[in-house]
Amino acid sequence: MAWAEKFKLNKQLVRSVTELGYAHPKEVQLQTLKRIIGGQDVVTIAPGGSGKTVTHVLATLNRFKHTAEGVPMALILTSDQDKVFDILAHFERINKNKTIRIVTLHAGVSTEHLLDELADGADIVIATPDKARAIYLKLALNLNKVELLVIDDAQLIVKKGLQLPTVELANSIGKAQRLVFTEVMHDKLEKMIAPFMDNATTIEIEEAAEEQLPVLPQMLYNVPNFGTKLNLLNLFLQDEEVFTKAIVFVNTRQTADTIYKSLNNRLRKRAALIKPLSYEHNSVDTVDAFKTDANYRVLIIANEIDVTADLEGLPFVIHFDIPAEKELYIARVETATDSDDNQTLALTFATDIELDEVVKIEQATGQKMQRAELPDELVIEKDRKQKEAEKAEKPKQNHKVDPNQYVKGEAFHQKKPENAKTYNYPSSMKAKMNKKKKH
Repeated sequence: MAWAEKFKLNKQLVRSVTELGYAHPKEVQLQTLKRIIGGQDVVTIAPGGSGKTVTHVLATLNRFKHTAEGVPMALILTSDQDKVFDILAHFERINKNKTIRIVTLHAGVSTEHLLDELADGADIVIATPDKARAIYLKLALNLNKVELLVIDDAQLIVKKGLQLPTVELANSIGKAQRLVFTEVMHDKLEKMIAPFMDNATTIEIEEAAEEQLPVLPQMLYNVPNFGTKLNLLNLFLQDEEVFTKAIVFVNTRQTADTIYKSLNNRLRKRAALIKPLSYEHNSVDTVDAFKTDANYRVLIIANEIDVTADLEGLPFVIHFDIPAEKELYIARVETATDSDDNQTLALTFATDIELDEVVKIEQATGQKMQRAELPDELVIEKDRKQKEAEKAEKPKQNHKVDPNQYVKGEAFHQKKPENAKTYNYPSSMKAKMNKKKKH
């Protein structure tokens, strides 16, 4: 049997995967399971549907040789409640050892219920990082005997901003094997796993698509944030000789409005929108109207608007945002034939947290987007958190008053000597002053 021949899995697991129809290991299992069973820390980068979840479920269950102890030996962190249930379903399909107790921690039930579940014992805990951290801080989640930490769909954990609880939980676990599974690797994810995955083996799996679709030439610009996207778009559009006509796709009308306002006066006069938020903005009704109107060089379209877009003949198609449905993106860049005659170039702007969507598009089209270098003259905007941190680090100015400069109770101008309470008037002056008093 293929599984038994290739891996040191217990017989029950081999029987389970065979009965489920997994006749042969997938590529991700072939390249990672031996290393995981051998005790290595592993970072696995592979597309969705490649078998990552089955891989870490098998690796986790293979640790239980006999009766479980009821104390967490494995902690699996994932991005949200739906992912928790998906991993649990995989365990329920594969696991035949009924002494293993699996507890899930997520926002779908009350904390009191989760505390009761843990009190009854748990061998495997599947959780979202924020909920696991909250219960750990209540001293209800015992991490002292955890031997395996799995971070599943790590790119989604970063996208949801759950890096801090993930790192805190990882650092709270002592000596243990650590596994990270993700669809894409980028700077923010590397920063998250760096404190606890310094000696890990990285394995990257690229599964070929069933067919390659004919698509426009594509260039991908990986930028750090929204502000830098705006700067890059403005930089490109200022070149009137190259960017003679361009369509810019964004996800919302609000973003379209923001882009329009960010353009300088000269560019704004040459830009238009379809169904703008403000009646004061330039607008056209259709893509065809934009094509034939010599007054406009730029058309901004929100993905939330149902617009039929015939992009043939346009020099540039720019995706400022990546649509939530990859099919919408593919429909725009797919060509009728794989020909060099088409002069349209598709440019895509993506931040780190959008790169997983890029990977899904590449997987669906069977075509890699060409990674482009950012222009040297591009202004890189700082993230909001970075700006706040730098502001907090600035020393506060000292506004203390120099005690030698002013006397308490005095005005800022210096008093005349005769107005001071301590001034010693001549006796003749004192007599005149007394006569003026009315007794």
